[in-house]
Amino acid sequence: MRCTIALLAWLASNMLALGGETGRLADVTSAMAPILANLRTAASYARTGNVALAQIETDEAVARWKQLVPNRNPLPADAPAELAGFLDRGRDRLMMIAAALDRGDDAAAGRELLALRQAFHALRRHAGLYDLGDCIFEIAPAMETLRAAAIRYGGQPAPANAEETVAAASAFRDRLQRCNEWANGEIAAQGEFRRLIDGAITSSGEIAHAAMAGDGSLVNRYLIELQSFAQLLDFRYG
Repeated sequence: MRCTIALLAWLASNMLALGGETGRLADVTSAMAPILANLRTAASYARTGNVALAQIETDEAVARWKQLVPNRNPLPADAPAELAGFLDRGRDRLMMIAAALDRGDDAAAGRELLALRQAFHALRRHAGLYDLGDCIFEIAPAMETLRAAAIRYGGQPAPANAEETVAAASAFRDRLQRCNEWANGEIAAQGEFRRLIDGAITSSGEIAHAAMAGDGSLVNRYLIELQSFAQLLDFRYG
């Protein structure tokens, strides 16, 4: 925790020296936002096999990372070793992502992109900077649990598998509703956000009803729909 706060404090003072930042933690979040946007966009392109566009987003993230932590402003001598480690790992991961995309290995690039995004969000959570983007990012594990349960149900529509699908759908729906509550007034009123979040909440209820009714094909249809909703929410608001 102390290391995380130290990192944010150092970044704030570093950006203040570069001009234009007030040094507040909220300003650090704003400075990181473009990098996060690059990373989630690159992840989306890598997932769909659009390597060229993923490379463009990654290159922009690399350039912004260098501006955020320039070589001419090194860490102070008394900085914790973990602090330098975080910055080095982030830089190294970006290089690994770029190399994976260069050789056309979108799966490896996707894994490294996820790991780097996780590190960013962990940093924000520990520093008390949690917001809608963090909430949206965190729905992925619930979506994966629901996906696995629905696939098991599709392979064997037994009562136990139906119950598992219903429980996973309920947990996913709870996550979505939590994110809906995290949206500020401006975002909550956006037509795009309403379509995505309300559609996902509704479909998470419908997949549960389909599982209880024993309709495997309908479960699969709603699963595909929910995965699309989750990916679009992450792409736009994660």
